[in-house]
Amino acid sequence: MTLVADIHEAHGATFETRGGIEVVSHYGRPERTHRAVRNGVGVIEHGYGVVVVEGEDRVDYVDNAVTNTVPDEDGEGVYALLLDPDGRIETEMYVYNAGERLLIFTPRDRAEPLVEEWRSKTFLQRVKIRDASDEFGVFGVHGPQSTEKVASILSGAGAPEPELSFVRGSIGGELGVTVVASDNPTGEEGYDVICRATDAGDVLDALLFYGNPSVPVGYRTWDSLTAEAGTPVFESELRGNVPNVVGVRNALDFDKGCFVGQELVSKIETRGRPSRRLVGFRADALPDSGAEVSADGESVGTVTRAVESPMLDAPIGFALVDYGLDTDALEVAVGDDRVGATRESLPFVEGSAVSARIPTYPGDT
Repeated sequence: MTLVADIHEAHGATFETRGGIEVVSHYGRPERTHRAVRNGVGVIEHGYGVVVVEGEDRVDYVDNAVTNTVPDEDGEGVYALLLDPDGRIETEMYVYNAGERLLIFTPRDRAEPLVEEWRSKTFLQRVKIRDASDEFGVFGVHGPQSTEKVASILSGAGAPEPELSFVRGSIGGELGVTVVASDNPTGEEGYDVICRATDAGDVLDALLFYGNPSVPVGYRTWDSLTAEAGTPVFESELRGNVPNVVGVRNALDFDKGCFVGQELVSKIETRGRPSRRLVGFRADALPDSGAEVSADGESVGTVTRAVESPMLDAPIGFALVDYGLDTDALEVAVGDDRVGATRESLPFVEGSAVSARIPTYPGDT
C-alpha cells in the first residue's frame, strides 16, 4: 500500500491495485502529466518489494542465483533476472551493494516468494535473508530536469553517476536518503530516492516542492512514458518469457558462472537467434494485450502491451513476433476487426536519455 495516501489524495489521486498493493493510477489528467515529465520533472511513488541479504556470503549467494554479476563494491548496482529451470523469467530485480548488506528491489508481489525460495536453499552458506518491503519508501524522479532537481535538494553529495550507482546524503540536513542513478526506463534522466518508510511523507513533499517544481506521477503515466521509451516491463513483456526472446541483454552476463536457467539462455545465444523477438509498433487503433498480430494474412505474433502515446497522438505498443519477420507492414486485431499497424524502431520518442532496457539482439547495430 502507498505510504503517503493522504498526500496523493490532496493532489487528486485515483488509486488502483498492482502487484497486490495499492498505488496511484493517475491524478486526473495523465496525458498532461506525461507531457510535463517530458518537458520538466515528475515524481512517482514506486511500489517496490525490498529484500535484504546480509552475511559473509551475501554477494556470492546472490551472484550464483541471478543472471548478472552482482557488484562487490559499496555504491554500485546492477539490473538482473531470476529464471526458472526452463530459462523463463520469474522476477526482475535491481541489486545494490550497500556495504554490509545487499538491497534487492523487486516487483512487490515477488519479494516474499523470493525470500522463501532463497531461505530454503541457503544450506551451509552464511547469509540472512528477509523481506524489508515495509521499511523503505522509494520515489522515482524522472525528466530532463531531474538532475537539477536532485542537485537542488540533496545535501552531502552530488547527483550520482553512472547508471545504477548511488550516493548517500540528506534533504535539508535532516532526512537521510540514498539516491540511485536510474537506467532511464522513461527515456529521460532519472533517479530513485530511497528513504525510511517513516520519512516518506516529508521526502515526497521535498521532491514536489523544494528546488525546481515537479509534478506527481501515477502508474498510468508511467505506462505511457516507459512505452514511448521502448522499455519492456515485468508484468506485460518479461514475466514468463526467456530473456533472449524479449531482448533484455543488459540483464545478462554471458561470461559469468552457472545460474538457474543458464543452459537455455546460453544455447539460444550460441545459436544466434531466438524463435521470437519483441518489437514496437504503431497502430490505427488501440489493441488489447494478447491481440493477434498478422502480416500478409498470416499470424506472426501477439501484442504484449499497447497505450495511447501522448507525444505521438497515436496508439503504440509492443508485440512478440516471429524472429525472422521481414516486413514492417502489420495488422493487429482490435475487437472483431483488424487494423493497420507499422513496425517501428525503438524508442518511439527520444528523450534526454536512452533506456538501458530497449530490446537488443545478436547482430543489431
